[in-house]
Amino acid sequence: MNILEVKELKINLGTHDILHGISLTVPERSIIAVLGANGAGKTTLMRAISGIYKPSGGRIVFAGQDIGGLPSHQVVEHGILQTPEGRQIFSNMTVRENLLVGAGPYGLADVGQVLDLFPVIGQRYHQLAGSLSGGEQQMLCIGRALMHKPRILLMDEPSLGLAPKVVAEIFRLIETIRAQGLTVLLVEQNARAALRIADYAAVIDGGHITLEGPAAQIAADPRIVEAYLGGHTH
Repeated sequence: MNILEVKELKINLGTHDILHGISLTVPERSIIAVLGANGAGKTTLMRAISGIYKPSGGRIVFAGQDIGGLPSHQVVEHGILQTPEGRQIFSNMTVRENLLVGAGPYGLADVGQVLDLFPVIGQRYHQLAGSLSGGEQQMLCIGRALMHKPRILLMDEPSLGLAPKVVAEIFRLIETIRAQGLTVLLVEQNARAALRIADYAAVIDGGHITLEGPAAQIAADPRIVEAYLGGHTH
């Protein structure tokens, strides 16, 4: 079953056309990687799905309902949560307070369940979030979103600025989250890491999807190898 369908989505920001009729299908309990250079339209796609940008054309259908143009808080109520690029945690609040903000007024998730996924966050539970390392902040960012019990997690550049060892840990966590039944739409500059865990991938260039298919097939495509994988495969 497809949980999310983006159909001929167009986004205009001011006088600029950013997305030019993008279509993307996201099956339930899958990891879909969205690749592309800076400025290609990846983050714009995520922000449109999460209700930050209003479509100028096309549809966004989630679990059979058209959510295109809904305000962000209503999108969240449908079960769509985003971990933003740059993490954007509340650095002057504790880890505990950040997680409770994620749960919202209804306390949807058990903090213990989230801390089981991120034991290091549990060890820092009463520390200010700003005192955490970059990797720990990324875990907190993901944990904060999971507190709302999403059906789909939109992840924007989760590896940004992290050491390779930490990146590997974050991607293992993404696989664990999917194994627990969550769907993940992953925008990521680290194409190699993303394609290793994704089921399917799409490449955005200039506001268009220029290539899509099973992740293993995309990873072997000479154009992708040259553009995103350093000219060679492992």
